[in-house]
Amino acid sequence: MPLQTPPPPSISPSQMTLLRVVAAMAWADGNLAEEEVDVMLDSFSGLFAADAPQKEELRKELRDYVMQNIPLEELIPKLQTIEERELVLRLGYAVINSSARTPDEELVNAEEAEAYQRLVNLLGFAPETVKRVEEEAIADLSQSEGLIERLTRHLGDFIGH
Repeated sequence: MPLQTPPPPSISPSQMTLLRVVAAMAWADGNLAEEEVDVMLDSFSGLFAADAPQKEELRKELRDYVMQNIPLEELIPKLQTIEERELVLRLGYAVINSSARTPDEELVNAEEAEAYQRLVNLLGFAPETVKRVEEEAIADLSQSEGLIERLTRHLGDFIGH
């Protein structure tokens, strides 16, 4: 029986790209925990859905997309605006600076640092833009909300929710 391609998601292509870039950065160390997936799906489906039934349907729909580890090199060219690119840089910086899983683990491991540098290079921003966006992300990191909640808030601000 041939594999069937899943139907296209009910979110916009730009929303999907943003979701996939965040997921790619979360995958940078080769590990995406089921708990992280659940929190991302809850947050993003709540952000993109109009009501509870749509949220649940969207949550199921997006799971396969979050689980795909798509290279940044495929995703970054799909970003259409400077605002999307800056948002991705900010979220990418937040992801790698929030990912220590144990107290003894480095906050940013080598794989994450490499993925972030690849992201910076692919986005092609001037060093002063990178510095400004990183400083904004650092200010966000000092707040008490969790990573996924912070990412959701930024995406919500970006898309106007």
